[in-house]
Amino acid sequence: MCRIGAIKSKNKLHPSIALKLMRSQQKGHDDSGFAFVMQDMGGLFENYKDLPLLSMAATVEGTRLAEDILREIGFSRVMQWSPDISNKKGLKIEAMPNYVFEVLQYPKSFKHATKEEKEELLIDTALRLRKVLDETKSGFIYSFWHDTLTLKEIGSPKDIGTYFNLWQENSDLTAHIITAQCRQNTNYDIVRYAAHPFFLEGYTALVNGENTFYEKNKFYQMSLYKGYMGFESDSQCLLYTLHYIHKVLKWPLQYFKHTVTPLSYNEIIKRPDSEILLRIKASLANLEINGPNTMLAVTPDKELMCVCDSKKLRPIVIGRDENTVIMTSEVCGINDLLPDRDISKDIYPNEHETILVKKDLTIERWQQ
Repeated sequence: MCRIGAIKSKNKLHPSIALKLMRSQQKGHDDSGFAFVMQDMGGLFENYKDLPLLSMAATVEGTRLAEDILREIGFSRVMQWSPDISNKKGLKIEAMPNYVFEVLQYPKSFKHATKEEKEELLIDTALRLRKVLDETKSGFIYSFWHDTLTLKEIGSPKDIGTYFNLWQENSDLTAHIITAQCRQNTNYDIVRYAAHPFFLEGYTALVNGENTFYEKNKFYQMSLYKGYMGFESDSQCLLYTLHYIHKVLKWPLQYFKHTVTPLSYNEIIKRPDSEILLRIKASLANLEINGPNTMLAVTPDKELMCVCDSKKLRPIVIGRDENTVIMTSEVCGINDLLPDRDISKDIYPNEHETILVKKDLTIERWQQ
C-alpha cells in the first residue's frame, strides 16, 4: 500500500513536516519516490497569491522551450525561487537538471480579463507546455496555477529531502496546506507524472489503493474535458471526477461520493432524494470506481476532503489540535506530529462518509 497525508494548519508549514509524516510510516512504502503539493502559500510566495506559479522539472533545452512559449504568449517573470540543491554522493534520486518554480505576470491583454478567462489561459498554457515537453522528452510540468507549488521526484524520500534541503525548516518555503505521498507505483511504469498528489485547476487528489474500473473511467473522461489527460495512474480518475462534478457540473461536493461509490438501488429508493441519486447512478455510471482505496483531496476553497471506498479497505485516520488537522494512513504519523492532541477526538472515517475540513478547521461529517 501507499502512504498518503494531508495537513492543513492555521500556521505556515514547511515541507519538512510532510517528510516527517511519511518517515514514521516508512514500512508502508517502497522508497520509489516522494511528491508534495503546497497550497495557500506563505514565505516568499505569500504576496503573489493572485498570480500563476509554474512548477516544472526539465532539461536545459526543456527550460528554454518553456520560456520561449511563455514569452510568446505574453507572460513575464515576477519572481523565481530555486531550491538549495545538496548533491551528496550516494543519494538515491533520479534528479532532473533544472527545477523551475516561478511566479508569472499575466499577459497585458489579460489586464481586465475575468477569473474564468484567466483560468482558461492557464490550463491552455499548461497543456501546451506539457505537449512540447513530452514531444521533446525534455521535462515535466506539474502545476501552473496561482498559490500552488508542486514537486515530484523519483528515489528515496529521505534522500529527496536531503537533495533539496527540505529537512531543514526555514521561512522561505511554507504553506498552510501540504499534501504528500510516498509512491509505490506497482501497476504502471514509474514516471514522475504518476506520482501522487495529482493537481488540476485548484483541485488536488492523492489515493491509497487501486481503481479496478480504471479503463471504464479513463475512456469516458477523455471525452469530458481537455484537461483530463495522461492517465499515468488509475488514481488520476478520482481527481478528474471530483473536478467534473464540482467545477464543470457545479454540483455540491456531497454528490462526489454518490458518483464514485453509489448506493445500491434498494438503498436509494428508500430515500427522499431518490430521484436525483437514481439519475446520477444511471447517467454517470462510467465514473463509478471499484477496488480498495482512500482518497484525500483539496478543493479550490482550501478545504480538505476524505472519501473511502464502499467497503473501507484502506486505512485512514484524522487527528487535530487547535491549529492543525492531519489526515494520513497511519496514526503513528499523527502521533509524531501532534503528540499532545486529544486522541479521543481522532476520526476513523467509515465507508459511507465524506469528511470535509473547512477553511476555519471545523470538521463536517456527511453520511451518504
